[in-house]
Amino acid sequence: MMRMKYVLLGAWGVLLWMSAGAGQAWAGLDHATLPFAEHQLSVEVARQPQERARGLMGRETLAPDAGMLFVYARQQPPTSSFWMYRTLIPLDIAFLGADGEIRAIRRMLPCRTASREDCPRYAAGAPFRAALEVNAGYFSRHGLEVGDRLPVAALLPSR
Repeated sequence: MMRMKYVLLGAWGVLLWMSAGAGQAWAGLDHATLPFAEHQLSVEVARQPQERARGLMGRETLAPDAGMLFVYARQQPPTSSFWMYRTLIPLDIAFLGADGEIRAIRRMLPCRTASREDCPRYAAGAPFRAALEVNAGYFSRHGLEVGDRLPVAALLPSR
């Protein structure tokens, strides 16, 4: 009987671990909607360093009109970069100014190496206050390009 309890608890733990990464939003993150043109993008907002570090790691899927917005209290330098360590799906990232202007867009591919140091880094190439990750191809499908603006200013912390 005791062994059966451990087996059930172990199976329950594996199910919880598996569901946490299978396209599920991370618990505790704020959510927001970014309306633009005739579209709406539902985003999770990563504000804290540990939230930004985890990002979309382990997600097997991301809804077609969903993403993650990484916000910073201060402007980040052009050399700041993102990587795809333990990220399972291809993503596009837009680096945004405080006014929501798209300053750069990069395509990022999953990194399947065992060591994070072996993953490529995707530098912004422009100063930014926020970065928006979405499914690969999202920006081009919706006609968004460098110079366009997204309504993120209200989501940024005041300086």
